[in-house]
Amino acid sequence: MNAKAAARRRWFLCGLLFFATTVNYMDRQVLGLLKPVIGAELHWTEADYGWIVFCFQLAYAVMMPVAGRVVDWLGTRIGYALAVAVWSAAAMSHALARSTVQFAAARFGLGLGESGNFPSAVKAVADWFPPKDRAFATGVFNSGSNLGAILAPLTVPMLAAYFGWRAAFLGTGALEVIWLVIWLSWYRHPSAEERPWVDAKAAEAPVPGYAKVITTRPAWAFLLGKFLTDPVWWFYLFWLPAFLSARYGLRLTSLGPPLVAVYLAADIGSVLGGWLPARLMARGWKLNRARKTALFVCACATLPVMGVMAAGPRMWLSVALIALAAAGHQGWSANLYTLVSDTAPGRAVGSIVGLGGLGGAVGGMLAAPAIGAWLDFSHRFYGPLFVIAGSAYLIALAVIQSLVPKLPDQVRVE
Repeated sequence: MNAKAAARRRWFLCGLLFFATTVNYMDRQVLGLLKPVIGAELHWTEADYGWIVFCFQLAYAVMMPVAGRVVDWLGTRIGYALAVAVWSAAAMSHALARSTVQFAAARFGLGLGESGNFPSAVKAVADWFPPKDRAFATGVFNSGSNLGAILAPLTVPMLAAYFGWRAAFLGTGALEVIWLVIWLSWYRHPSAEERPWVDAKAAEAPVPGYAKVITTRPAWAFLLGKFLTDPVWWFYLFWLPAFLSARYGLRLTSLGPPLVAVYLAADIGSVLGGWLPARLMARGWKLNRARKTALFVCACATLPVMGVMAAGPRMWLSVALIALAAAGHQGWSANLYTLVSDTAPGRAVGSIVGLGGLGGAVGGMLAAPAIGAWLDFSHRFYGPLFVIAGSAYLIALAVIQSLVPKLPDQVRVE
């Protein structure tokens, strides 16, 4: 296979990762969009909803390190397919739920399956893309999370309005079946000719034990970075529709435009965040300086969200501030994921991404019931939550810098 054919195959793979991540986030977003309808039908309090979100986060946290390990053991092709099959079934099972407990169980199953998406996708990028392109490829497939969050408010309310809210869960869950057919019929591990930047002996090396992985400073940097910043994204994903509804009186069918604006900005931030370090390295910057600068720029973009409550009745000003923060988060995320392949051997990438996912999910799991309890106690006063959301990234960057003060000039392959 010549270089052009290998490049075409790499970017088709990136498109499949983008597709899977898009549907992944559509599945997550459905419940948040339908919360006003389902919550009224089942008489949920904010705390009830917080505990349902907690169940998703608990499963995601428990399964993330396991999922990363499974992907390293089984390989990307089978490991990814298994994860998608589980979350597709769990997504559609929401249509059968008729109580708060049943919704919690369905969310738990969704968390189990969806935990495999990012370890699989990041490992696929590490397998197929050279180091200089990995942040951009990660930014591209990670932008699917925002497209999913855009498509969900455009399609879910319509499905719910015409066919009932149960149809929305069935519709998004069925999309994974299409992906599975394409993935299993197309994906394979790259050959040595298609992957010339990796030592063949390194690719055949055994998967390192968790004891070895967890004692490395880069693994802890990634884990703590996810722990501190992932809960912010969960907050936007699960509570933004409720915030807009409570503060500005938006109905279910009116949520589309502001949510689309937020997640479209996040899409742009994901791609630009991945593009920035590649551009800086093309200008002669070392990997450490380029990656840390990109993280710093993205962290600064989240700071203005602390002023959301000062926007008062100007809804679109609030939306603009949240959109900028969402763009900053996704650019941050693209570079944070790539930090793993910057520092880890290829056979440990899935395991470390899984451990980081555990950190992010535990952070989200702890935050969800606390957010619900605070909103009930404060009569839905969101101000302090946005202050925390805006300050988390610079704190996380300081932690990362203290643990990994200098990245290697060359990405590790041994």
